[in-house]
Amino acid sequence: MLEGGALSQMFLRYPLTVSHPVFVGGFYGLLIGLTLLLPYGYIGNSEGQALESTLREWSLQTLILITLTAFLGGFSSMLASVVRRPPIRLENRRRYLFPFPFIGLAVLSVSMMNEIPEYATWAGWFCFVFPGPLYMHLSYAPRWRILDRLDRGLVPFKGMSRTIDEGSADEPLEADDGELEEVVEASS
Repeated sequence: MLEGGALSQMFLRYPLTVSHPVFVGGFYGLLIGLTLLLPYGYIGNSEGQALESTLREWSLQTLILITLTAFLGGFSSMLASVVRRPPIRLENRRRYLFPFPFIGLAVLSVSMMNEIPEYATWAGWFCFVFPGPLYMHLSYAPRWRILDRLDRGLVPFKGMSRTIDEGSADEPLEADDGELEEVVEASS
């Protein structure tokens, strides 16, 4: 539960102050903004805009995305502190979330080049931004809260809304030392 997937482990390699959900959310917004560089460059070139104007529009959109995703990361962090819900592993659900940003980018690219209804453009933005804050809210912010409490010497699992029962099937069975020595001797 505390290790998380590869993405959480990548962020949690750094100190907890640097890997706060606000900063991770802002990083996700930066990544989204970088992927918008090509569509903005294409539309600016096709309309004959100056490079400075295109870069200004792109940088404004990127700053809005960074602010939005950082705010959502902070909101998830505060909500994780209040609700005290344990993190959810998304490894089996990633295959459903993976295509969302690509679908959103395709819809946004088409909306920049052609006239499509406004609701389709908003749906494209939603699909484009949705997976990052969802990951932050369900998995990363609760995990970061637990690790932060451990780091400060507090009891991290106190008051959690859901805990593992004693004697559950996920816990390893304890063997006495005699049986363990017999197994080790038999295997060698």
